[in-house]
Amino acid sequence: MRTADLLASSWRAIRSHKMRSALTMLGIVVGIASVVLTVGLGLGTQKDVSEQIASLGSDLLIVSPGSSTDDSGMRGGFGSGDTLTLSDADALASPVAVPDAVAVAAEKTADLSLEYGESNWSTTVTGTSVSWTEVRSRELLYGSFFTEDDITAASPVIVLGSETAQELFGSTNVVGQEVTIDGDAYEVIGVLTEAGSSGDTSLDDMAVVPMTTMVDSLDSSGSSESVQTIYIKASSADALSAASQEAQALLLNLHGISSADDADFSIDVQDSLIDAATSVYEKLTVLLTGIAALALLVGGIGVMNIMLVSVTERTKEIGLRKALGAAPAAIRNQFLIEAMILGLSGGAIGVIIGVGLALALPGVLGSTIVISGMALVVSVVVAVGIGAVFGVYPAARAARLAPIDALRDQ
Repeated sequence: MRTADLLASSWRAIRSHKMRSALTMLGIVVGIASVVLTVGLGLGTQKDVSEQIASLGSDLLIVSPGSSTDDSGMRGGFGSGDTLTLSDADALASPVAVPDAVAVAAEKTADLSLEYGESNWSTTVTGTSVSWTEVRSRELLYGSFFTEDDITAASPVIVLGSETAQELFGSTNVVGQEVTIDGDAYEVIGVLTEAGSSGDTSLDDMAVVPMTTMVDSLDSSGSSESVQTIYIKASSADALSAASQEAQALLLNLHGISSADDADFSIDVQDSLIDAATSVYEKLTVLLTGIAALALLVGGIGVMNIMLVSVTERTKEIGLRKALGAAPAAIRNQFLIEAMILGLSGGAIGVIIGVGLALALPGVLGSTIVISGMALVVSVVVAVGIGAVFGVYPAARAARLAPIDALRDQ
């Protein structure tokens, strides 16, 4: 029998039992859709995490303070102490002490309410230095950043994130406007370009002021020298390790600490964070894909079960065809093709549903789902393979039926 005839005969057999065929494909549809979504979620999450971390700068070192201890002796978490100072930041900016660093910016933050007319908005106000835009890889959408003269004079100027500007003014082009913080007016001299978010924190909902302005007018922590974070931009990604070692040695010396194990600060390297996050999500993707593969296995068992039922129902047809001279290979191939068509159909429908969900769910989940072309192709191939593998036994059983036995069975 020609291949075209086998395909036509197999398709007629599947269409003659539409409901049964649909239910048979259901397990494969669910499995393939799950694989598409699982791989898409894994790749999307890796992409989100990498972008969030990389938004800080791929050549960035983040220096955080140690833990704090209150009057009762209760220790806070790492990063809650006052062990980093402006003097530390100035020392780290020395090209002699840390030759593999090109820029350093300390940050001192406070959650404050900004007002404009009858509008008000609570956001994080950051006091920092002129090098902040270079270190944090940020650009200005409108206006300009503050200067060294503004730092020296502790000028009442402010640069807004695009989201903050939109919330206060209903627009981002607001250079020259004034906002009020605790009754004092600050001139808006610039608006930052959009940078997205880092985790649950929006990088566009913020305000930046000169460090001296923060210390003199806005900081209520009681410690004018302490800072929450010091960012160090290395000369290149390859120089990260050297810059980290140089910064660590300098800070240990400045803080009078002899051993790195006793350090009252930590230095995080961006590449290590990306690698760690990527490793976690790769393992998670493998785990979830394994779960989806179980659904495919169940779908394959369903295909084999239905094909066995089909062989039983069509025993007379098989016997008649063999009596008329049909070769066992032709019988076997027909049932095998039927199983592969069920797998292909289920795989195609599963891919369509998976892609549809991948396009619809990001708005609901708030997470990126990457549609992988390779995953789609492999999914369909796997679905056809499952049909073939689980159709082998029913097809072989049909091919082994003796014509006389098959006709007598009826």
